Amino acid sequence: MDLRKILAVAGYPGLYQFVAQGRNGIIVESLEDKKRSNIPASAKVSALGEIAIYTDSEEIALQDVLLAIKEKMAGGPALDAKKATNDQLKKAMEEVLPSYDRERVYASDMKKLFLWYNILQSNDMLDFEVVEETEESAEE
Repeated sequence: MDLRKILAVAGYPGLYQFVAQGRNGIIVESLEDKKRSNIPASAKVSALGEIAIYTDSEEIALQDVLLAIKEKMAGGPALDAKKATNDQLKKAMEEVLPSYDRERVYASDMKKLFLWYNILQSNDMLDFEVVEETEESAEE
């Protein structure tokens, strides 16, 4: 699974898979109910492959954090972020990524992270492809 094709859309709940480029935006399919929607070009769309989590020393790719959650949960679902308190979210985040930046990673970010993990886990989409950084190797 390539996380660059999995999208989070501001104002729309859940995660979406890119289907096609439309005339006035993009066509996506919800990972939860499999319904297709047209997302307008003005919407803020983020590909999960481009998201990173702040740590004390660097940024860690979302893919690596999701894999750490998968390892911690033995491939099963994570805590239910919709029902979890902020303290429960922080404790779970510390177990998965002990060095996360406590000032820049908010409880709302943690909630999204665990919600996204559970959506990907329920769709059996946690086996990620390794995407090679061709630009970095070309510069060296």
